[in-house]
Amino acid sequence: MIKNSTTEDMRTLASCLNKLVSDGYTEDFKVSEMGLLSQQQEKIYQPSEVTIVNFYRFEGASDPADNSIIYVIETADNIKGTLIDAYGPYADPVVNRFVEEVASINKKAVHSDSTKN
Repeated sequence: MIKNSTTEDMRTLASCLNKLVSDGYTEDFKVSEMGLLSQQQEKIYQPSEVTIVNFYRFEGASDPADNSIIYVIETADNIKGTLIDAYGPYADPVVNRFVEEVASINKKAVHSDSTKN
């Protein structure tokens, strides 16, 4: 059986993160009450300045505390990086609220764009 190296590379959080960094997603983002913080750029982004390109969930074998998610993010000024959080009962409510806001804005933008003639 031939295994897809891309699929194999994405099975653990560490290998997925390494692959994303090699693809140019090098920024390490954090969320605060003020917005999405770019630690290397020392800049804060609001939800309207952020696009979540993709996400990857990882489940712990036996402990829900091991559940995590990587958000693949691009900003309006073309900074590419990742945001890591727990998901499920251990998810950070500040991160969850920010991600929901970004998703809501992006859904509205797609809907608005699709109605143009």
